[in-house]
Amino acid sequence: MISFSERILTARRRIDEADAIVIGAGAGLSAAAGLDYSGPKFRKEFADYIDKYGFPDLYSSSFYDFPTEEERWARWARHIDYARFRPDAFPLYRDLLELVKDKNYFVITTNVDGQFRKAGFSPEKIFEVQGDYGLMQCAVGCHNKVYSDKSTVEDILEHSHDLTVDPAYIPVCPVCGGNMDVHVRKNQYFVQDDEWNRSAMHYESFMSRYAGKGRVVLLELGVGFNTPAIIRYPFEQVTFSNPSATLIRLNSEYPSGPKETVARTISFTENMDEVINKLKEK
Repeated sequence: MISFSERILTARRRIDEADAIVIGAGAGLSAAAGLDYSGPKFRKEFADYIDKYGFPDLYSSSFYDFPTEEERWARWARHIDYARFRPDAFPLYRDLLELVKDKNYFVITTNVDGQFRKAGFSPEKIFEVQGDYGLMQCAVGCHNKVYSDKSTVEDILEHSHDLTVDPAYIPVCPVCGGNMDVHVRKNQYFVQDDEWNRSAMHYESFMSRYAGKGRVVLLELGVGFNTPAIIRYPFEQVTFSNPSATLIRLNSEYPSGPKETVARTISFTENMDEVINKLKEK
């Protein structure tokens, strides 16, 4: 196996020489940055929910079929506050921006915690393909618009008790009068509004420029096999089709890729903080 220092030197050189950098980020990035999905912080914050419902982690709790909207939104409010509104930008995200801020970059992420925006990445260079915890939509997508849920979350948190909330604080769709839902892709009703479509178009245009030529670095961070068709497989395809492309994959569990692209893939299973900070060094 090539040593850590050799991989760092090669990856750093490829980043320095790159015409463009595409960052692809999955849940592993935010987990490495400090968002606790299932550890002690999660268990402390959601102890009452764990006792009552047996939730093993934050992600699984999102799919629980609560019997009432009052219970569902009481849980979502705490979830959104914990993962989206309360945390500041994690240092790892700030370090990542420092690494690419002077480069021609674009970000695609399946994360919905808003960390790239908080860290200072240009909004025009971010495609949050799976949505944003900070937004809500009609639960059945009756119209193509999303809304900030910050004040809704604050009101629910203030008036929650016994894992439920008074019906007066439950949001309703301003068009059909039905239920509202968090703007995350979990069913066929996910709203792709004008901003989402613009971001998708910008990302596709950026990727198409380097699909077959140009020195592009595909910096893949914490992307597993939950939704591999969004980032992991397209990154491998560009690496395969573009002989000048380099895939830099940071993944402690799934570092390997197709044998056809192994010569242009640099994999790291080491601590993500350490790798990004080493790459920043000149």
